Amino acid sequence: MFKASTNKGIKIVLVILVILGLLGTIGVFGINGYVKNSVKRYIISPEEAADLEEIDCILVLGAGVWGDRPTHMLEDRLRFAVDLYKMGASNRLLMSGDHGRKNYDEVNVMKGFAINEGVPSSDIFMDHAGFSTYESLYRAKEIFKADKIIIVTQKYHLYRALYVAEKLGIEAYGVASSPREYYGQSGRDAREVLARVKDFFYVIARPKPTYLGESIPVNGDGDITNDIRE
Repeated sequence: MFKASTNKGIKIVLVILVILGLLGTIGVFGINGYVKNSVKRYIISPEEAADLEEIDCILVLGAGVWGDRPTHMLEDRLRFAVDLYKMGASNRLLMSGDHGRKNYDEVNVMKGFAINEGVPSSDIFMDHAGFSTYESLYRAKEIFKADKIIIVTQKYHLYRALYVAEKLGIEAYGVASSPREYYGQSGRDAREVLARVKDFFYVIARPKPTYLGESIPVNGDGDITNDIRE
């Protein structure tokens, strides 16, 4: 009698766990689909981006560096952003990435790349505390006072960036910098599904980023964000 009762209890628990697992899976993929579908119309071509008016800046999101060189993904983001700058999409670039350690500096590598491509230093701002997509966009709005922007990143990442921007009150358009295949992309695609779910809740809760600080309007002189002096 006791054994039969125990077996029945175990079966009930297993059924509940299966149901919860199914509901969780449906929730994850439902949110993922919603995030992508709600912003896909804002992904545009470079030519369409160049025709936009009154763009405050072109935002480049960090994607890792190898010493003083950008990774392949970041290099493509930078090339697309510089091309947009030269096409007249905006006269300001905002490089947002991780510079939380002395021995790891994405943003100076990003700025150096753009300067080498002929962009004046004063037109390039650096956000040294862009530790995540959410924080980069939060700071673009609150610190750099950017209300209308073009975001440059790979397409798989662009959906989330545009969704976060919209929910933070930024009018954002995206240009996908995906001219080639990247090693390990299937893993990134899988992680991005969970990242979209995370940021879906982040923009509801609106936590403050790691750092805020005084405003640095992006319509000024980008050299104010320099931390390395000649």
